[in-house]
Amino acid sequence: MLGLRTTIYKVSDMEAAKAWYTQAFGTKPYFDEPFYIGFNIGGYELGLQPEENSGAEKVDSVLSYWGVEKIEEEYKKLLAQGATPHEAPTNVGGELMVATVKDPWGNVLGLIYNPYFKLPN
Repeated sequence: MLGLRTTIYKVSDMEAAKAWYTQAFGTKPYFDEPFYIGFNIGGYELGLQPEENSGAEKVDSVLSYWGVEKIEEEYKKLLAQGATPHEAPTNVGGELMVATVKDPWGNVLGLIYNPYFKLPN
């Protein structure tokens, strides 16, 4: 195993989602096709794919957390951009904090402040 590489969110409007995620993560996609839009987020991939059943309610199954330094600030920023609250920033032990929002397409987007996790050099 080489570690996590890609998290994919299914969306009903690829262009609107591309704009939303570009603003949310402060970076433009490196790959942009009608079937897939890919962003490089700190060396990890966030992918957008067209959703086939856009009317169906999404269930929370797999959850990816994106690392942040200021979790309260990032949480509020995403809400201001149109995300809806899912789980407010919560301390889960020591300095570790997690939060989740739902993007405008109903995908759960996790945020984590984890000063204990370090990437290898």
